[in-house]
Amino acid sequence: MTPIEFIKGDATNPNDNGTKIIVHICNDVGGWGKGFVMAISKRWKQPEAEYRNWYKNKELEQSDTVEFERIEGRDKYSNEKKFELGNVQFVKASDDIWVANMIAQRDIKPDKDGLPPIRYSFVSECLERVRQFAKRQNATVHMPRIGCGLAGGQWTEIEEIINDNLIAHEIETTVYDFE
Repeated sequence: MTPIEFIKGDATNPNDNGTKIIVHICNDVGGWGKGFVMAISKRWKQPEAEYRNWYKNKELEQSDTVEFERIEGRDKYSNEKKFELGNVQFVKASDDIWVANMIAQRDIKPDKDGLPPIRYSFVSECLERVRQFAKRQNATVHMPRIGCGLAGGQWTEIEEIINDNLIAHEIETTVYDFE
């Protein structure tokens, strides 16, 4: 089992050959305008446009540039194409890069009890979908320290979820600390 690789650099410019998935956390209220999404939007227009379209329509079908991943055995009565916590929209940003818009943040600020927006159980569910997609695409996974900025999460919690859902299943994963 290869551990998470930590490097200094830009997660929107992954250092790898082959197919790559850039993973980031989105909120469930359609907001896109702060944090890592700004770096994504600066590099590609499609991930933001598709996320906003998904939010607006509340459900989308797959296309040549957008895919969704079903969790086998668990999604029998749910719809992975709905805009809701735990679902992931995979957007083709270039020939060898997919951006995973993971909905794992409830709202954009702490709730009335002070609970941060991050929802760890949905991070886990999203990364399970990323794992399945990565296996189908024979892809590596790349990300900043997801869930620890605007979402208010703790890296130790996120790292454990990454280890359980990606590393334990032999998905090569790189975390980028921006220089």
